[in-house]
Amino acid sequence: HVRQLYALVSETLRYSPVLEKLLAGAALLQAEKKLPPQLAKVLVYDLLFGKGLKCGGRWKVLARRHRARLEAELARLKVQQKVSRNEDLLAPVQAASPGGEWASGLGALPAAGGSGRLCLTCPAPPASQVPRYVRVNTLKTCVDDVIDFFKRQGYSYLGKAASMEELRALSGKKFLLDLHLPELLVFPPQTDFHDNLLYTSGHIILQDKASCLPAFLLDPAAGSHVIDACAAPGNKTSHLAAILKNKGQIFAFDVDTKRLATMNTMLTRAGVTGFQLAQQDFLTVDPGDPKYSKVTYILLDPSCSGSGNVRGSIRPTWSCLWARGPQVMAVLPAGMVNRLPTEEAAPSTERLQALAGFQRKVLSHALSFPALRRLVYSTCSLHREENEDVVHAVLQEWGSAFRLVNAFPSWPCRGLAAFPRAECCLRASPADTLTHGFFVAVLERCGEGAAAPSSLPAAAENPQRGEGMAPGTAPRKKKRKKQRVK
Repeated sequence: HVRQLYALVSETLRYSPVLEKLLAGAALLQAEKKLPPQLAKVLVYDLLFGKGLKCGGRWKVLARRHRARLEAELARLKVQQKVSRNEDLLAPVQAASPGGEWASGLGALPAAGGSGRLCLTCPAPPASQVPRYVRVNTLKTCVDDVIDFFKRQGYSYLGKAASMEELRALSGKKFLLDLHLPELLVFPPQTDFHDNLLYTSGHIILQDKASCLPAFLLDPAAGSHVIDACAAPGNKTSHLAAILKNKGQIFAFDVDTKRLATMNTMLTRAGVTGFQLAQQDFLTVDPGDPKYSKVTYILLDPSCSGSGNVRGSIRPTWSCLWARGPQVMAVLPAGMVNRLPTEEAAPSTERLQALAGFQRKVLSHALSFPALRRLVYSTCSLHREENEDVVHAVLQEWGSAFRLVNAFPSWPCRGLAAFPRAECCLRASPADTLTHGFFVAVLERCGEGAAAPSSLPAAAENPQRGEGMAPGTAPRKKKRKKQRVK
């Protein structure tokens, strides 16, 4: 699996100094002269620190042949450094920030197509401390029951966070209730729940906090008809369904067949009902079709540059790995390289202009649905061209028909001052909000039939989300009888 390969390469980079000592002490490279040093590190990491060798063929046989010598060298190294855990062999910066300081990495490799050396220095981004966010799927359970489940698994619940500093300080098996979103639990960075029963049964959704904002701010009333215009892989769709309490109708569009199939599986696992998936370009959807005559809410998260996606928050980004050229890719198991996701470099001006043109077009199209009352526009981009500039241009195009809502006043990071009231928009970043980079704007129709003027989130105006509460305050959860996971 790509996720496992990603973790293997990342952790090999993190343990590189330790692996070099083990290779030297065991004289592995001297004994196996045809074994590339970079591949040797990957094999030894997986053998001693990982989940066991998953590869096959001669490399697996070779590594196992030297297992006893390598294990003895590891034991000697622990005694020498007076430690008992593998993690304690790492330098403090490596132990504290997995995927952080890894300039030594797999070593300096020859630059592709040249005879020089390629510097592998790739400083850790601020995102290296992004926590693990867990959204409780209220279609199947409730916050209190999930908290109880994690406590039974040995986690310590610290209550509701009072500040970003408390989120930053999380470590070990401790977790908090988020200070902004009422159904979001926060765990230390790199906490892995992919094999946890709550995740595999659909009771929790692993979703970055910033990605939870669009559905939370759209806040459709139960029974509403909603469009998720660019829906796959479906986390936001399942969040919408939870807010709707499965009462209403969600129309979800995406052009990719495989992504829709995956989305259908995920939504079914999450207990979502009342949704229709369509393999269709949203721009080809007819706003005048009677089928969509009752659509009052639209969530629009269109294709973008993805410049806010900080996978480096947990591990080195794919672009960092690809930047090392074919020499690094050559150390990976056969058949795996073509499954790595490619990443573009920083988008060119032409690329940004093309994306912004598409985004303006699709946003204007979404606003043309006749019954629309509220729309959330979001991207995982950091570029003003895809964010504030798009919103400003479309608002000017529509004149006084729609207005920009002052979304989530308690949110600390606001839109760039690109036009009047741009501060009504939200931004997110690893440094400021401990999330991936994100942008959100909330638009409401003006005039007759429009939604009541608001300063979102609607928790302050919708009794079901906590009547009379300050914006952004998590309501107290009442025990609800749901499917209880034991």
